[in-house]
Amino acid sequence: MRYVVLLLGLLSLAPLPASAQDRARIEAQFQNWLSQTVWPRAKAKGVSRGTFNAAFNGVRLNWDLPDLVPPGSRTTTPKRQRQAEFGAPAKYFNRGSVNGATATGRKLARQYANTLARVERATGVPGHIILAIWGRESGYGRVAIPHNAFEVLGTKGFMSTRAEYFTDELIAALQIAQAGHAPSGAMKSSWAGALGQPQFMPSSFLKYAADGNGDGRADIWRSEADTLASIGNYLARHGWVKGRDWGFEVRVPPSVSCTLEGPDQGRRITQWAAMGITRVNGKAFPSHEARGEGFLLMPAGRNGPAFIVTPNFYVLKDYNMSDLYALFVGHVGDRIAYGMGDFEGRWGNVGRMYRSDIAAMQRGLQAMGHDVGGADGLPGFKTRRSIGRWQEARGGRATCFPEPGMKAVLGR
Repeated sequence: MRYVVLLLGLLSLAPLPASAQDRARIEAQFQNWLSQTVWPRAKAKGVSRGTFNAAFNGVRLNWDLPDLVPPGSRTTTPKRQRQAEFGAPAKYFNRGSVNGATATGRKLARQYANTLARVERATGVPGHIILAIWGRESGYGRVAIPHNAFEVLGTKGFMSTRAEYFTDELIAALQIAQAGHAPSGAMKSSWAGALGQPQFMPSSFLKYAADGNGDGRADIWRSEADTLASIGNYLARHGWVKGRDWGFEVRVPPSVSCTLEGPDQGRRITQWAAMGITRVNGKAFPSHEARGEGFLLMPAGRNGPAFIVTPNFYVLKDYNMSDLYALFVGHVGDRIAYGMGDFEGRWGNVGRMYRSDIAAMQRGLQAMGHDVGGADGLPGFKTRRSIGRWQEARGGRATCFPEPGMKAVLGR
């Protein structure tokens, strides 16, 4: 499944083979790869010839997918930045998305109350958190999932920048079909190969998909009960701590540096409170939470809301490796269950930089010895606090977020 990131810079790449002759030749190579490479591996995993043939009946290469590297080519298709979490925080938390997910979630909380209660008893994961993930992943099952999973995974397994990974996922998808979980013609996926309403990659399906209605299948395409049970099982298996919240919006005084952010700098919540961090609603931290470990989260540095989060926040992040994703899920879940309002903190205007500019800053910080988590253009917590430490070392106030003016100094 799936770091706060700003706008992606334009890529200049050579085009893929365009002639019909080139594509026909590569298509023949693809069909040979299916029979000579994929079929033996699938057969070894118990996939029947009938299942295999049905899966690939009429399947051809999809040249519209991103990150393709055709045989004999050194060029790739552009990396399409389709995931919304790779954008400005304010846009991610736009009122329409938050209010829509909340309103629908409240209705479905009533409609599926018994199912959600059953899943919560089995997994310890609150129903409102499961609902919020369902809403974020597929609009509560209302967003069309348009692609043939075997076409997507076959294409990317044959000629993508991560061919080995997608070939493994293709074999897993065939195992799912063999087991009869997906109804005929319903093995639908996203452009990246994520399946069904919870958007599980096939390997995750094999590990975490659950039968929520007792019919012996885990139909995450058509069954709401199976979808909810599968999401709950995923979070439970990733370490959700029963009885703990995901986190709390807080006020961080100037005396507390934003460089203290990160899952590797945890301390008891009572210690954070002793440093002057308070909840925005004026209430004390719940006693059972105060004794537990908490972590400072400032996804836009000093330019946005701040939070003390629990280990459960990072379980949500396991579902999709984005601070904003996990924060959205927790926030919408709270709104569904408790009628919470908007964050008190406001997102600053931090979304007008190219990813390539941030990568240049990261390389500059790396040259100074900072651990930024990789020069990938993604301002995750390691990059944010490295910027803050650099600012403090220069005698300035730490803001812990990339700014356009920094490129002239860090990006040289």
